[in-house]
Amino acid sequence: MDIKLLDLAIIVSGIIGYFISISLVTTSFYKSRANKFLALSLFLLTSLTFLGWYEIGNFVLQFLDNIMLELLVAVALFTYFLIHIEHKYLTKKWYRLLYFPFIGSVILELGVSFFDIVLNIYNPDFDAITYDIKDQLSFLYNVLLIFWGRYLVKKSNTISIEKKRWLLRLNLFIICIIICWLLSNIELYIYDSEFITSFLWILLSFLSWWILYYGIFKLQIIAQKDEIHQYLVSQKTTNTFVKKKINETTVSKIITELYTVMEEEELYKNPLLSRLDLANHLGTSEGYLSQIINQEISKSVIQFVNEYRIEAAKKLLQDPVFNKYSIVAIGMESGFKSKSAFYKTFNTSLGMSPGAFRKLQQKS
Repeated sequence: MDIKLLDLAIIVSGIIGYFISISLVTTSFYKSRANKFLALSLFLLTSLTFLGWYEIGNFVLQFLDNIMLELLVAVALFTYFLIHIEHKYLTKKWYRLLYFPFIGSVILELGVSFFDIVLNIYNPDFDAITYDIKDQLSFLYNVLLIFWGRYLVKKSNTISIEKKRWLLRLNLFIICIIICWLLSNIELYIYDSEFITSFLWILLSFLSWWILYYGIFKLQIIAQKDEIHQYLVSQKTTNTFVKKKINETTVSKIITELYTVMEEEELYKNPLLSRLDLANHLGTSEGYLSQIINQEISKSVIQFVNEYRIEAAKKLLQDPVFNKYSIVAIGMESGFKSKSAFYKTFNTSLGMSPGAFRKLQQKS
């Protein structure tokens, strides 16, 4: 790829990164305590990309590069994870000590700058040694906090499956960046080249676009889905599901219990619900459940579950209260795992897309 094209890509990604950072702390819909730390992390990573990609000649920029902003990124991301999972570490007194490595780096660099500018005493060997030490400590610190954060997110049971998936994906992306960081240092010391380093800056610049889609667009859908869910919970006493009539020829107790758990416990709203999960919930075997549903209802398990999901989605799409919410959020609240699964199943069942169905209901 041409260098000028890379320059352009990194500049555009940087602008996007700064724009997202500012939007997260100024836009009312996205403004939250967690997003403040995501904005700070993205702002710092974007700045590090510019500082690493372009030659630094300005004293102020050199100072920013030397104070190891990476140390602050590690704490900001760790805090972002903790806020989402509502972890008790945030209330601990020792938590503030996590900022000490960054503060220490700033104090050290201020001392070096004082000797250099005020006292006119400059030792390039000392400066190089301190920079290498700070760089290595910064790397280890990032590894510690990122993997610690990943462990806590995996262990948490206070957040939705969708939000946990997003946090783990973001964490994995940062781990990939850390791996590139390690490989770039190895390449520089052994081969005296910077091919992987260039790839690192490209990966960092790509992070802005990735967060824009998954961290902003996707999380907005999850937020909408949670809002819909909370509203439905608050209206549950007056907004019950219409019970299906069981065919008189149906004699199986399993089928009766199946209708009960689907309508009263709304198991179909779990996007990860499997045939085995349903069988275990009913206290029967997976094979017998499939057999009895096929014999008495003439459907497969997935067809049976999806019927409930479609009915739930239709009800939401018909209600003007939910017109402000995206169709994807409605599909997720109804139990579908993805947009494609929702659209495909809905179209197969009704012969039209969810969007067309909504428009039809609004006209009628």
